[in-house]
Amino acid sequence: MPTSPEPFKPSEAPLQLLLFVDRRPSSWEQLRQVREYLKEKHHEVDWELEAVEVGDKPYLVEHFKLVATPALVKIHPEPQQTLTGSDLVEQLTQYWPRWKHSVENYLKQARASSPSATDASENPRSSIASSAQIIQLSDEIFQLKQEKEALQEQLRFNERLISMLAHEIRNPLTATSMAIDTLDTVGYDNLLEGKKLTHEQFHSLIKLARTQTRAIDRMIGDILQASRGETKLRIQPKQVDLGSLCSEVLEEQRERLEAKSLQLETDIPKDLPYAYADLERVRQVLMNLLDNAGKYTPEGGQIGVSVLHRTSQKIQIGISDTGPGIPSEEQQSIFEDEFRLKRDRSKDGYGIGLALCERIVRSHYGRIWVDSVPGRGSTFYFTLPVYRS
Repeated sequence: MPTSPEPFKPSEAPLQLLLFVDRRPSSWEQLRQVREYLKEKHHEVDWELEAVEVGDKPYLVEHFKLVATPALVKIHPEPQQTLTGSDLVEQLTQYWPRWKHSVENYLKQARASSPSATDASENPRSSIASSAQIIQLSDEIFQLKQEKEALQEQLRFNERLISMLAHEIRNPLTATSMAIDTLDTVGYDNLLEGKKLTHEQFHSLIKLARTQTRAIDRMIGDILQASRGETKLRIQPKQVDLGSLCSEVLEEQRERLEAKSLQLETDIPKDLPYAYADLERVRQVLMNLLDNAGKYTPEGGQIGVSVLHRTSQKIQIGISDTGPGIPSEEQQSIFEDEFRLKRDRSKDGYGIGLALCERIVRSHYGRIWVDSVPGRGSTFYFTLPVYRS
């Protein structure tokens, strides 16, 4: 494959040509043939040919209103003219006498406008300069458009992330508040006398509040990360015991599940390998999926949590419910930003929890998906890599 042509650099040759090519071999062959033809005509007219690869300069294609390649554009002398098709040399041969004549007329006019010039090449060539300026401006406009699009994408990302975190921060705040309220209700004096709370319960509440406070701190860090223009979620993977993590998350959700008399079934083998993951990020995913399962499962329903060592490389986690299920036509869209099921659009919420789950799982090079039967429930699965020592 030939190397890409050099960027366009306007010269002072009276005949200026641009040849637009793509990466097809036939297009490059046309370029070779046109150059060979022009070399034979160099003694007749001083010309300059610049090749432009359309993929590198799409704004020039738009500027010259090209609809096909290869295309040969005469940008000077005026008027501008374009030849296109697979027979460029034949067309060039046909138009060459006219182009040569237009160059001769241009040079006569240049000498007449500057009689003191000893050589026509010393005369000002305003139209060549104008062509160069137009192309340069097109280049700058294209660069500005790219910068604008990048800034707009950054703003959209910031808005999505802040919305996600505003939604996500409710869970750790609620859990922390419940722990503090429980300690406050018991009271310091009763706590010292060992009434109402055992030492184990006391330490469990303190651990819960500390864990959720760390989660809030992590989310604040995410906001600061976004403000610096970093669009990728940062993770800090390490050795993670998924069995213990699932037990902790289920304990944090216990009161909420019991309030709806939901039955909980777990299938978490004791011989699971460690996962290589960011513990707090995975906690976010588990909390989100369990929160959704509890929200949509009717009273007396059932929720399941399973962990499976699926392959030597991946561990699969599943969260199931006996809720209303998800319509088949919407199952592919539920992980999109701000997507909400039709049935939920009148309810409070941002519709972004699953989108955040998807971002976290993908940042671990994992996969997340749903199996659902309307009227019978849903199971959300995601995978994480196995820890290798």
